[in-house]
Amino acid sequence: MNSFLTPFADNGSIWLSVLLPAAGTTASLTITAFLLAVILGGGIAALRLSSLSALRRSAQIYVEIVRGVPVLAILFLLYFGLPGYGIALDPFTAATLGLGISSSAYVAEIIRAGLDALHKGQREAALAIGMKPRILYQTIILPQVLRISLPALLSTLIALLKDSSLCALITVDELMLTARALSTEYFQPLQIFVLTGVIYFAIAWPLSLLSRRLERRLLRGRRTVAG
Repeated sequence: MNSFLTPFADNGSIWLSVLLPAAGTTASLTITAFLLAVILGGGIAALRLSSLSALRRSAQIYVEIVRGVPVLAILFLLYFGLPGYGIALDPFTAATLGLGISSSAYVAEIIRAGLDALHKGQREAALAIGMKPRILYQTIILPQVLRISLPALLSTLIALLKDSSLCALITVDELMLTARALSTEYFQPLQIFVLTGVIYFAIAWPLSLLSRRLERRLLRGRRTVAG
């Protein structure tokens, strides 16, 4: 046991001084990609509910294709494939686009499910009294959809955080790539990757607790309404 802990005492502060800035890069990458996923997913969800069958079908095909393709394949396509057609993306941009596109399909289904959960009579009643569609969605529909969808969206954010470790394979200077470099330098891979796992957990655990708390609150609200 002492042989396992000794490297932490000897080099832990040095490792943390290198890993924590890389964790900041991982957090920035995760948040940026998640925002992109929400924007794309919201648009795809709107198309899934369009009155035009061609738009609905196109959105459904997008969701099925993106959900069926591994994240790593999308990352490689963007970073290694596009330069052959004259489009060269830096690693961070390619990682943001790849993670955002991959997660957008899941976000689209979450938002679509949230929209389907709302009673259609709300929209009909609001339009009947002359409310403009833009005001309807901003003040009535979107707040309810966010309330319903937030726990699942937070779970998607946690999954995206973990998937960000794949971006080390396209040379994004994030947490996992930095940990690999340290393990090569110090020849202590077990201790370094354990420390890296603790950092990932420290980022993801509060989000997981928040997701469960919101889900319980939402379930209590539904029981209260039902009662």
